[in-house]
Amino acid sequence: MENKSHAFIAGLFALLLGAAAIVAVVWLRGTQDDLREYVVVTKYSIGGLNPEAQVRYRGIRVGKVKEVRLDRENPDDILITIAIADNIPLTKGTVAKLAYQGVTGIAHVLLVDSGKNREPLLADDGKPPRIAMIPSFLDEASESGAAALRQAQEVMAAISALLNEENRRRLTATIANHEAASASMKPALDNMTATLIQVRKLLDDQNLRNISKAAGEVGPLLADTRQLVARMQVTADKLDVAIGDASAGGTSALMPRINELAADFSMTSRQLSRVLRSLEDSPQGLVFGVPAAAPGPGETGFSSAGER
Repeated sequence: MENKSHAFIAGLFALLLGAAAIVAVVWLRGTQDDLREYVVVTKYSIGGLNPEAQVRYRGIRVGKVKEVRLDRENPDDILITIAIADNIPLTKGTVAKLAYQGVTGIAHVLLVDSGKNREPLLADDGKPPRIAMIPSFLDEASESGAAALRQAQEVMAAISALLNEENRRRLTATIANHEAASASMKPALDNMTATLIQVRKLLDDQNLRNISKAAGEVGPLLADTRQLVARMQVTADKLDVAIGDASAGGTSALMPRINELAADFSMTSRQLSRVLRSLEDSPQGLVFGVPAAAPGPGETGFSSAGER
């Protein structure tokens, strides 16, 4: 009796297990029917992406990767077959990119809508629709880094060609010449500085006032000189008239008139000589004015040689 009860329990367990297996197969088959296949096409490296990897749409898990293979017609392309829920609204503007999850670095396919074309993405002649894969952040960074490295190499090659042996010698010689020129210019700059200091002292307010005063005194001095020259010209004219007078009175009066003219000429000559001697003794008088005469005996400021 006891053996029959054990057999009944074992048979019941087998029936229940078979029913559960049938339900699981039906459920899984129904799930497969709800999936739709797409093919992602890329020319970039997909390191870290394996079958059964997740497929996400705008961050939401919607399917998985079924197969990764090379395109037989174009070996440059990599074909990634994905299966996602058929209720995901993919369009012709949908693109894929390779993304990495958290700190684990597990790769997955991320689907995003670029918004360029809002038409639904449908199968063509029974073939799974194709989705283009755009470069990921790492791909862009890698390309930018490679381009920057190439540019750096080109710059270094240009610098190396520029700084060849001959150009380095020329540059060294140029630097040496500049140092020598700078050293030779230092005394000249020092002298120029000293000269500018002296000029600045010379052109202070007091000296400028003296120059202005002297310029005012030069005018009368030149006017006196012109008057002396005019008087000499008048005297010479008188002499010409006296010599050329043919009358008897003119001949008898020639000597007194000559004496008078000679006296005038002598006085004018002495005045002109004093002016020229004054200019010769102190030529700075043309700029700074005629210096004052030394005080004589009895005048204020006079001192004899003994007192000095």
